[in-house]
Amino acid sequence: MITHPQYINREISWLDFNERVLQEANDQNVPLLERLRFLGIFSNNLDEFFQVRYATVRRIAQSSMTGKKVFAGRSAEVLLKEITKKVIELQEDSLNILNRIYDEMERENIFFIDENQVNPDQEKFLKDYFIEKVNPSLVTLILSGEQTQDLSDNKAFLIVTMDLDSNSKPNRLFALIEIPKDAKRFVVLPKKEDGKQYVMMLDDLIRYNFHIIFNFFNYNSIAGHMVKITRDAELDLEEDVSISYVEKITMSVKDRLISDPVRLVYDKKIPKYTLKFVIEKLSINSTDSLIPGGKYHHRRDYMNFPSLDRPDLLYSKFLPLPIPNLSLEENILEAIAKRDYLLHAPYQNFSYIIKFLREAAIDPKVKSIKITIYRLSKLSDVASSLINAARNGKKVLVQIELQARFDEQNNINFAGQLEAAGVRLIFGIPGLKVHSKICVIERVGEKKNFRFGFISTGNFNESTAKIYTDYTLFTANQKILKEVNKVFNFLEVSYKLKKYRHLIVSPHYSSNILCKLIDKEISNHKKGLLSGISLKINNITNYPLVNKLYEASQAGVKVKMIVRGVCCLVPGVKGLSENIQVISVVDKFLEHSRVYIFKNAGDRKIYLSSADWMTRNIENRVEVGCPIYDKDLQQEILDTFNISWNDNVKARIINKTPQNKIIKPVSGEPKQRSQWSTYAYYENKLNQ
Repeated sequence: MITHPQYINREISWLDFNERVLQEANDQNVPLLERLRFLGIFSNNLDEFFQVRYATVRRIAQSSMTGKKVFAGRSAEVLLKEITKKVIELQEDSLNILNRIYDEMERENIFFIDENQVNPDQEKFLKDYFIEKVNPSLVTLILSGEQTQDLSDNKAFLIVTMDLDSNSKPNRLFALIEIPKDAKRFVVLPKKEDGKQYVMMLDDLIRYNFHIIFNFFNYNSIAGHMVKITRDAELDLEEDVSISYVEKITMSVKDRLISDPVRLVYDKKIPKYTLKFVIEKLSINSTDSLIPGGKYHHRRDYMNFPSLDRPDLLYSKFLPLPIPNLSLEENILEAIAKRDYLLHAPYQNFSYIIKFLREAAIDPKVKSIKITIYRLSKLSDVASSLINAARNGKKVLVQIELQARFDEQNNINFAGQLEAAGVRLIFGIPGLKVHSKICVIERVGEKKNFRFGFISTGNFNESTAKIYTDYTLFTANQKILKEVNKVFNFLEVSYKLKKYRHLIVSPHYSSNILCKLIDKEISNHKKGLLSGISLKINNITNYPLVNKLYEASQAGVKVKMIVRGVCCLVPGVKGLSENIQVISVVDKFLEHSRVYIFKNAGDRKIYLSSADWMTRNIENRVEVGCPIYDKDLQQEILDTFNISWNDNVKARIINKTPQNKIIKPVSGEPKQRSQWSTYAYYENKLNQ
């Protein structure tokens, strides 16, 4: 009889993932300033979790539904309490880790000072810095007992309490100061001759200058405590048919700033009467999460902590490598016409994607470019290449996803620029996000038009390509690209379903095809043929696919899974999943590539995909999985998968007891840190 739970709750699994990020902040082998940045990533992740996942649970808790079916047997009310308890524990751990990092920074001659630790020789710099760079942008509100107040989402505020002169009425006054979003959170003071480096939090600089901000109040004492509100990030789109889709998204993004609160993080040293005042002002109710914390919140800002000219406290840089036999100085389309190429960022240079688009933009033989866009960098060479192409008379079609969470406004801005340049925009299909990463161009050939294209596991974003691991296949395989073009036809005329022999396309076919591929491995194993499944994905939450993997395990098929984030599957349970192993790798780069590998009786089937094994990716998004047919590229994917699988430095065992146990080398086994080993793998390929 199976006594283990059949599924791990998605929200709890996500918090387990974020705990793995926190492990990196606590790892003595990680460079010191990188540990501080991991702490920022942990905090940023937690912010988004409350905006999205916690908010969803909260909505269900406030409805007439229990949520037990989707929350792995828990009611929404119980799950909210469990989340809050776990988050408070993680917050406490993160604060202890931060304090240890501060202690280690002092041993490196880096010192944080607060408003009570300023030396006389630092006073002028701090006063001038405040007056010139901070005070002009401060938003300060004096709060009365009657007025209500909406704090913007995910911004940090100081709630200021002034005890006034006894003759004043009222005797106590509250004010609210918004920590300026565009100001640097860390004020780096001039370095001392003795080598000591002092840093002050912007919050403390503001506290240090309360006497300037509130100089017309006669107060006996003044104190400022930080609070941060997190709001429901779900977009509520109006049904008004007279409003364009772009207008609906724009309005909903603005509404998000003042949507329902789902979390209040506060300095645990705040006076009870001040906290009570804040809670009343924000209309916080019993289902909202009150999270006590330290003096400083908004710790996601540590993601951008300054380097302080200390390369010894940072990761060594990996310079992106070239793809063997594919030159950035020569005609890339002619090279791709001869064979497929694989880009593995950030180990290899993302510039190949820009080169492809720029070449297509000016090549007189190129007639059209079609591309899907989910997230772009703030300054995007991808967008400028497409604008260049349109100005050169190419037919450019861009499917841009306006509901890419937290990038909506950026995509709206780019949509305007692209449209102004003559690019034809389509915004997808109601109810379906377009998450596929595809591009196809049409070029005039000697006898007929010829297609070139690329299919990727990640976004076409130069910024994230430096830190996200992703594969991109460059191909001139006409059969594959004909089907990529079918995906664009579907996006343009959504009621016409297409058939695909090569691609795995959501939302209509992914579930069925993936189940058939797993069934084939089960059949092969029963026949005594070579079988096995290897998956590298970000998340797996789709219960039917989890069940299908359980079925494969029970039939004897070996399943290896590298899952970075949420994993609802429980591995290694006798009678359920004893043939399934699951690990997670968290390190310098964010593991983002999605790879499906099926042994298929020796005739391997290998796919790259934009889709995780989540219900939203399988049923509610347009996703594309692409087969790899080139044997050399297949071997490259297998090699790099195995490098990750054999990681014994940064790999964790997940959904086993103890959770997130780091895999250590056994006696005599050399250490393998997979991201470092992968880079070395590609260096070696250049020398072959």
